[in-house]
Amino acid sequence: MRVTDQFPDLTRTDVGVALSSEWVLGTPERQRAAAEATVAAWRDEPWPAGLLSYAIYLDTDGELLRHYSQWTDDAAVDAFVPAGRESRIDAEVPGIERRDLARYQVYRGNRADDGPAPGAMVAVRVDTDGADRSRRWVDAVFEALAADERLPAGGIGGFFHISADGTRVLNYAEWTSPEAHLAALAANRDGISSGPLWDRVRTMDGVRPVGVRRYRLHRTLTD
Repeated sequence: MRVTDQFPDLTRTDVGVALSSEWVLGTPERQRAAAEATVAAWRDEPWPAGLLSYAIYLDTDGELLRHYSQWTDDAAVDAFVPAGRESRIDAEVPGIERRDLARYQVYRGNRADDGPAPGAMVAVRVDTDGADRSRRWVDAVFEALAADERLPAGGIGGFFHISADGTRVLNYAEWTSPEAHLAALAANRDGISSGPLWDRVRTMDGVRPVGVRRYRLHRTLTD
């Protein structure tokens, strides 16, 4: 297993399934301890067949970890048994609340060919009334992006995932820094931009915002 400081490649074509979840830690000290315990637990176990990358992110409020892993297919995910790793982590950092675990596939994504390397990941989560509504919402976001000539500085790419049951959307958004994303929100009424097409995105029926969080990469693990 290799441990790197590089963000995972969201454009790779051999990914069949992505898993993502949050761990609630509550304080920066527990957050950091859980991240380090996770890396240590994975160092001592065999690398699972079909796992392409596993990234661990620290949210900028010091409360959460975001886990994001890329797999070849559902069969590889089904064969993976995390119990030994999780019990070791729990022994070091008791009381972790695990939530928002889902299997996803990337529905649409884009990244500037000449863009800088990401310095932050922003996770945007919404719930929807089903797969058709999820796709319609993501398509509306891309229509707004394509028509917008004044997008804020700092946005690098966005990769929109739809869950296996169709009711969750995760936008894995790459930014130059958490500060750049905050500046965009401050300038545009808590959205990255404004206008009629963005209003349609924000008010679409059957779409319910869940949360927006800014993260810095802790480590990426690869085979």
